[in-house]
Amino acid sequence: MKNPKVAFTTLGCRMNQFETSAMEEQFARKGYNLTSFDDIADIYIVNTCTVTNDADRTSRKLLRQAKRRNPNAVVVATGCYAQVSPEKLAEIEEIDLVIGNSHKTAVYEIVENFINERRQDKVFIDNIFRKNEFETFQISTFYEGARPILKVQEGCNSFCSFCIIPFARGKVRSANPEDVVNQIKLLVDKGYKEIVLTGTQLSQYGYDHKKANLYQLLKQIIKIEGLYRVRLSSMGVSEIDENLLDLITSEEKIAAHFHLSLQSASDKVLKDMKRNYTLSQYIRIVNEIVKRRPDTAIGTDIITGFPTETRQDFEESVKVIKDLPFAYIHVFTYSQREGTSAQKFGDKVYPQEKKERTKIMMQISQEKNKAFRKRYVDKELEVLTISEKNGKKVGLTSNYIHVKFNGNVDLNSIQKVKLTRIGTERENNEGILVC
Repeated sequence: MKNPKVAFTTLGCRMNQFETSAMEEQFARKGYNLTSFDDIADIYIVNTCTVTNDADRTSRKLLRQAKRRNPNAVVVATGCYAQVSPEKLAEIEEIDLVIGNSHKTAVYEIVENFINERRQDKVFIDNIFRKNEFETFQISTFYEGARPILKVQEGCNSFCSFCIIPFARGKVRSANPEDVVNQIKLLVDKGYKEIVLTGTQLSQYGYDHKKANLYQLLKQIIKIEGLYRVRLSSMGVSEIDENLLDLITSEEKIAAHFHLSLQSASDKVLKDMKRNYTLSQYIRIVNEIVKRRPDTAIGTDIITGFPTETRQDFEESVKVIKDLPFAYIHVFTYSQREGTSAQKFGDKVYPQEKKERTKIMMQISQEKNKAFRKRYVDKELEVLTISEKNGKKVGLTSNYIHVKFNGNVDLNSIQKVKLTRIGTERENNEGILVC
């Protein structure tokens, strides 16, 4: 195959984004040309998500579209959906290869063998719970604008009743702390200012090897000379002890932005979800963070329409959530996942009722996001310039406000910008962008 083209598309989380870019690098090093997923390519690889039924449907749609775009192309499904439902994907005639997370680091070799007819298997998957060691890609060029994403942990030991992800990612495996520190030093030496740490459940870092927990890892990271900022992905409040709480609220190098999944503001529903905290414990952590570091952006996840969530439970949750200092809320409509313990509850909330609850929660999210950004109008904030859009620079504050501004400045530079007004998705203006 002369000058072969490969196209990737990614659904889901930052870990998938990291892993897609690592796979892109593998193919590029071997002489493949990377192209858009909308173009004609020789190989299409969809890094799937399976957190909801909608994610499954979108994955299948993209895979079928790829084969229609080029019937002669090799179409590959990898990622979480491929790991938990390989048989369903293997039945789709448009798909040539199904490669689970258990084999994700070997995607290039598997595809090459398939093309060269050295192996004709369609499905590549092992029991993800047999994975005991942290396995990641060697990657040197990946960055998200000016913000490299670094996967330091994979897997989750919580097994919430609604969640399929432990079955897709396995038990907790963590990178060695010295490897993390060395990788960040390399990135800083390349000139990057902000590093984003990611994992399936980042706050469970170190649960496996006991060489360092997240607090101890961060203590090492913040000592790295030249590092401007480290940003943390989603954490669990039950894993934030007093040491970690003190550190994230006092250390300026740690971005003032924490995503703390709540899922429900009802203790009864939280218990049915098998969340390992109570509502009062969650509220204490959130309020303590904001009290100690008032500019902090707190994000969360909320599931609407869980089978045991009554209308009264939902209305009580709404009251609590309105009072909490969230900067944004990611809203998910409950989706029954085969293999999870929540299956025993059935799917008791009518679809129209779920839709209504989701709409209400999304409206609350929009109001909270606008109110959070409005606090900073007419204030000067320090931003990291991460991209350029429509002739203007886009910067990101420590507390996750995206800012558009004029200026002949380099990407990956730090600027002070006075925020003039809240922007809208339709406007090309200065000021605070929709986050």
